Amino acid sequence: MKYALLVHQSQEVFDRRDDAAVLAAGRAYGQALQAAGIFVGGAGLESPLAATTVRVRDGQRQVHDGPYAESKEFLAGFGIIDVPDLDTALEWAARHPAAAFTSVEVRPLLGSHFSVGGPAARPA
Repeated sequence: MKYALLVHQSQEVFDRRDDAAVLAAGRAYGQALQAAGIFVGGAGLESPLAATTVRVRDGQRQVHDGPYAESKEFLAGFGIIDVPDLDTALEWAARHPAAAFTSVEVRPLLGSHFSVGGPAARPA
């Protein structure tokens, strides 16, 4: 089953993203995921200051600068892993280097109509 590991952090933590130790820990974690054969995809995200939000209301597109919701913590990155169960996903989330100083949310993926590279998965 596929799980999203969603890294939420404050601006203060986000501002340290280029620290050599943080980068090395992130690379080592990514290599561990790939070596285990469970890495599906993922990426860090730019600051919410770079976000643009789109909504369609009454058939009209509305575009707003900024994130969907303002908060002290924001989604800073994500990874998708394919593991047998939630316990295994939680173990990998606990090994994420960001888990030591911020939070990593684990959320099962639903099927998607937007699948790429194969037939679309259907929700159970």
